[in-house]
Amino acid sequence: MRALCRTLLLPCLLGLLLSLPQLPVRAEGLSLSPEALDSLRSPKVADRERALKELGGDASEAAAELLEALRAGDLYVRRDDSALLILCAGANEATLVPQGESLPFSDKSLLRKVGISNSQRNAIASLLNRRLLRHADADIRRGAIEGLLNDEPADREMLLSLSAGEGDARIRSRIEQALALLCVRDAGASSDELLRAVAVLSDASPPQAARALETLKGHADPRVAAAVGKALYHLRVTAERAAMLETLFFGLSLGSVLVLTSIGLAVTFGVMGVINMAHGELVMLGAYTAWGMQQLLPGRPGIALLLAVPAAFVVAGGAGVLLERGVIRHLYGRPLETLLATFGVSLILQQAVRTLISPMNRAVESPAFMSGMLHITENFSLTCNRVYILCFCLGVFALIYATMHKTRLGLEVRAVTQNRPIARAMGIDASLVDTLTFALGSGVAGMAGVALSQLTNVGPNLGQSYIVDSFMVVVFGGVGNLRGTLCGGLILGLADKLLEPVSGAMLAKIILLAGLILFMQAKPRGLFPERGRAAEN
Repeated sequence: MRALCRTLLLPCLLGLLLSLPQLPVRAEGLSLSPEALDSLRSPKVADRERALKELGGDASEAAAELLEALRAGDLYVRRDDSALLILCAGANEATLVPQGESLPFSDKSLLRKVGISNSQRNAIASLLNRRLLRHADADIRRGAIEGLLNDEPADREMLLSLSAGEGDARIRSRIEQALALLCVRDAGASSDELLRAVAVLSDASPPQAARALETLKGHADPRVAAAVGKALYHLRVTAERAAMLETLFFGLSLGSVLVLTSIGLAVTFGVMGVINMAHGELVMLGAYTAWGMQQLLPGRPGIALLLAVPAAFVVAGGAGVLLERGVIRHLYGRPLETLLATFGVSLILQQAVRTLISPMNRAVESPAFMSGMLHITENFSLTCNRVYILCFCLGVFALIYATMHKTRLGLEVRAVTQNRPIARAMGIDASLVDTLTFALGSGVAGMAGVALSQLTNVGPNLGQSYIVDSFMVVVFGGVGNLRGTLCGGLILGLADKLLEPVSGAMLAKIILLAGLILFMQAKPRGLFPERGRAAEN
């Protein structure tokens, strides 16, 4: 009897279980229907729509991770059993979807990547931004609303609810701009609603605002058409002013770099009258010192950068002492031979770096506090790394100026500059002053290399890009005059950036060089002439 019951009941129970509707798979906070999982496993890109729709309505962290993996191309299907895997970048392990289990994995040939179209990738970015609109961090919310403005605003009800509970004025302003964009694109919007939307968009910075307003230029209501014309004119003027401010900022940034690379050259050239063609390689040594400090302190770019500043001063200053003692000291009074000798030293240093390190460029990681943008207005922002370099330039200039005018070394340097024989007669060791001055100028060049490592890649030819500009700054400002170096560097940097949009980068440099030649015909001793051996000769 029992055997008969098992024989009859078990098939019935099994059939009843199979006839029940399939429930969504839930694990680790992720909810996906079997149809959505099948669409992810499908080799057809068009089948992803169902999965994206379900993932967009899932507020779990697991759904966000799956969306991010799908956008980044890290979602794969295992060929043998069609299991979904998220490969972990930089690690030999994968995460099983939707279970969330981690398992070791190394052979990607057993997998098939889950592909998406460009429109789906944009949709995923929009979904991820919408998830971040309610984040506790204001910076993250601000970045999310900026992403939505650059992509496509969210639905009206969602934006209204966000605006009601938003405490950050800048984020609330962006939400109002997104609502205005929705209103402009709404064919059924009334004239009064359009007028309010145009008033909001007239102060907006995203390019979508101007494009949306362009669609209303021929509106039937003359009030709307007139308001759109005024708004477009205001946006154009605001954009031009922002572009001008940005150009001035980049000019000051370039000028600060030129000042940094020229201060050391101004000190050595003004005191010793030496044309040091290896000055650019001293800058390059400072940049490689910053790279080396990051290799010694991996994962700590901020501490490595701060320690690289004094380290670069010591390394480049030591190289300057060796250069002065070994080469330049024997060639005083012979400027042409000094030029050729230091040019040979520059070639030797470049080849040494290629041989000992690598001929390839090296990237120096920027610390977190130097990354990102500093927002001044809705239309004008500053890059943090250039702001820090500008402040660093002014700080270094202040230290060198104080050293030259407030210390005994500076007094002796100025005495030797003005009259070397009388300085010797007063008991000043001019030979020691030459060595210390060259070490100081070389150390400052090394610190300039640390600053340049945050703007460009570090390579053996780094210094060659700045040596000619450095001599131009020194000659234009006045040989041996620190104030002239500061003013000359900033003026040349601004002039270069103002000419570039009109004439192009190469022609701008040619115009600057021609203008400098004409200026030197009128004032051969520069902006701030300094009495000294180099200037008088």
